[in-house]
Amino acid sequence: MGRLSRPGSSSTSQRNLPPLFLFFLFVGPFHCLASYSRATELLYSLNEGLPAGVLIGSLAEPPERARAEPSPPLSFSLASRGLSGQYVTLDNRSGELHTSAQEIDREALCLEGGGGAAWGDSISISSSPSSDSCLLLLDVLVLPQEYFRFVKVKIAIRDINDNAPQFPVSQFSVWVPENAPVNTRLAIEHPAMDPDVGTNGVQTYRLLDYHRMFTLDVEENENGERTPYLIVMGLLDRETQDQYVSIIIAEDGGSPPLLGSATLTIGISDINDNCPLFADSQINVTVYGNATVGTPVAAVQAVDRDLGTNAQITYSYSQKVPQASKDLFHLDETTGVIKLSSKIGGSVLQTHKLTILANGPGCIPAVITALVSIIKVIFRPPEIVPRYIANEIDGIVYLKELEPVNTPIAFFTVRDPEGKYKVNCYLDGEGPFRLSPYKPYNNEYLLETTKPMDYELQQFYEIAVVAWNSEGFHVKKIIKVQLLDDNDNAPVFLQPLIELTIEENNAPHAFLTKLYATDADSGERGQVSYFLGHDAPSYFSLDSVTGILTVSTQLDREEKEKYRYTVRAVDMGKPPRESVATVALTVLDKNDNSPRFINKDFSFFVPENFPGYGEIGVISVTDADAGRNGWVALSVLNQSDIFVIDTGKGMLRAKVSLDREQQSSYTLWVEAIDGGEPALSSTAKITILLLDINDNPPLVLFPQSNMSYLLVLPSTLPGSPVTEVYAVDKDTGMNAVIAYSIIGRRGPRPESFRIDPKTGNITLEEALLQTDYGLHRLLVKVSDHGYPEPLYSTVMVNLFVNDTVSNESYIESLLRKEPDINIEEKEPQISIEPTHRKVESVSCMPTLVALSVISLGSITLVTGMGIYICLRRGKKHPREDESLEVQIPLKGKIDLHMRERKPMDISNI
Repeated sequence: MGRLSRPGSSSTSQRNLPPLFLFFLFVGPFHCLASYSRATELLYSLNEGLPAGVLIGSLAEPPERARAEPSPPLSFSLASRGLSGQYVTLDNRSGELHTSAQEIDREALCLEGGGGAAWGDSISISSSPSSDSCLLLLDVLVLPQEYFRFVKVKIAIRDINDNAPQFPVSQFSVWVPENAPVNTRLAIEHPAMDPDVGTNGVQTYRLLDYHRMFTLDVEENENGERTPYLIVMGLLDRETQDQYVSIIIAEDGGSPPLLGSATLTIGISDINDNCPLFADSQINVTVYGNATVGTPVAAVQAVDRDLGTNAQITYSYSQKVPQASKDLFHLDETTGVIKLSSKIGGSVLQTHKLTILANGPGCIPAVITALVSIIKVIFRPPEIVPRYIANEIDGIVYLKELEPVNTPIAFFTVRDPEGKYKVNCYLDGEGPFRLSPYKPYNNEYLLETTKPMDYELQQFYEIAVVAWNSEGFHVKKIIKVQLLDDNDNAPVFLQPLIELTIEENNAPHAFLTKLYATDADSGERGQVSYFLGHDAPSYFSLDSVTGILTVSTQLDREEKEKYRYTVRAVDMGKPPRESVATVALTVLDKNDNSPRFINKDFSFFVPENFPGYGEIGVISVTDADAGRNGWVALSVLNQSDIFVIDTGKGMLRAKVSLDREQQSSYTLWVEAIDGGEPALSSTAKITILLLDINDNPPLVLFPQSNMSYLLVLPSTLPGSPVTEVYAVDKDTGMNAVIAYSIIGRRGPRPESFRIDPKTGNITLEEALLQTDYGLHRLLVKVSDHGYPEPLYSTVMVNLFVNDTVSNESYIESLLRKEPDINIEEKEPQISIEPTHRKVESVSCMPTLVALSVISLGSITLVTGMGIYICLRRGKKHPREDESLEVQIPLKGKIDLHMRERKPMDISNI
């Protein structure tokens, strides 16, 4: 518990004085004196157990006299960071107090060691006994110096009902005397404890079962502690019921209330309220006159229902019993056994009346009469004296089963006590036993076995050795033979082969069967335990006691269909015996597997112009299930008007001939459905790619006509592109790789122009002369690389070298004339691999030098023209995969859409 602490106590002020004194020395004596006059004390309250960040209060509110004035920026700080500072946080600027991340537990703070500390480092409990206050104490300094304040903050922690009543022990007892009167009150010495206070503490107690004999009452002392009292409400009798067990429940006053419980045992202590009693008032006993001394005659026994010393009984003769009877018969005062203490003479009375008392503490003695009659014996019968070889206890001979033949059991001596008569004997009873004279002694007989005995056939034998003399007196000695079981039988399964079935996808720990084996032995030797063989998979479980066989995991027929392993039945004998059976488990199929295609996607390459109903390829599909669940039917989901599939063989066919130029590829979806109920299915994607056949010659898109022409200025520099031939091929691959070549020329000097075999660009090779003016006609062959025979087209490229076009009709008349062109057979050399082409830059320096030599006066103009031409050509260098700029002829219309050229991929299929 925390020590008592008050914020205003003198001891507290003295403990805080040294740090405050140093602070005041720092800020100055005048401010120090003023600070004492501005001390403030604030009180807040909050519930325990609040989360972090809950606002407790704000210290920034100015005093009354300063409220009219504008509030300057203030700084707030804790004078010391003690235990209280762990539970609250102070905002240095706003002065707001919030709960910290460490949750406040009122019981831990104020009941386990918080109280009594100094201000700024303390937890305090109110000094009032009736109060349940628990305080956190803080010292806060408010700066700057001209507004300095010293604030004492008290934070009262309110209790919540977060603790249930708890008894110190889970079980305890209360003892009540059985003679306790009604309304007897007994205090229960183990009341419940509740760390909460006030109404949240323990308020009441009750019993779950009052047994109609008890009730509970609660008393409160001066300190507010409540103690439960057990009140007796009925008459108790230990001999009728010696204890009562119930559950005692403690309940607090919270909302909702919390409960605690313990087991209460109400023991009933004994008192001496019962006396000894005999079951009978008289017993009759007969004794032969030739009985030997020490022979038990009778035994009396009284009963006292009390316990311990209250039930101690002693036996004694009544004073009415004659002394002669007391001398003849001895009474054991503890056991109540009456024995013959002396020989019976001829003058002894024939009847004796023995009155016996049973004495208990504080009781009137119980009385019983033993009437003993003495029978006079004239002839003494023969005597049989046994001497046991086998183990004998209390007249029972114990033999192990399967003992060998002729196992000796006992010797018997048969004699006449008076030595006057001849005595004979024989064995009476059924069993594998023999009684024979033991030579060379007279009147000695040996009892032995005649064959092995089996406990499972018969466990007990009762035989008798009978002796008689010549006077006809018979004596019989009863021999009881108990066989002891041996572990000679192994457990036996009802079936050596246990055939089981279970559907796959079974629930975990599914029941398979209950094994049962019998063992003819008894006791532990007949108790059977069951075990799995070493060949059993680990996911099979066998309860060793019940024999219940289960499987702990789901079985999958597709993974394994049949299981075969051994189980053992072992008894508890020493050494143990066992037998083995075989479990054959078949996992039955369920339609739990969809048809599965060999490939997720199938791709087939088919040459175009493929004939109808030709075999495209085989769609392979499997189903891991069995029977109807594994039957699979295939069907085409889309484009079934073009393609069909053979369900039996999985062969995909095309109904019509396929043309790559109309459609280069087909994407099909094929569905496989099994025969299960419900049916499962899967789909696969089929891609059919048509292989190209060289059935399309190149198509020239530019020039559009053999009658079009292009004006070439005489000032065109060598190496400059003039125009181009552009063609496309609907085929693909090698069949669409196009090569350009000039196979015929006509004009003043037609060899001045060359064509790039890859791009079709036509460039000027040599500088044009005055004699080169006029029409140049180039016959261009556009050929593919198709196999087995390349296809080609031709086009006439017309170039008119002149400064201007002054007479178009003249040029057109030249174009209408049939050109006389010699065909060149030289084939163009072109690389098959697609490459990036570079246009080599043509140096401008030779041109500049030549012009400077011709005319120094025009060097500036020529230099400008050279730079301009260089810049024009430099722009054409990065055009690696794009088409070159085309000089549009002066006459002839060109569809600009036909000029769009796309990069062409050459695929070697």
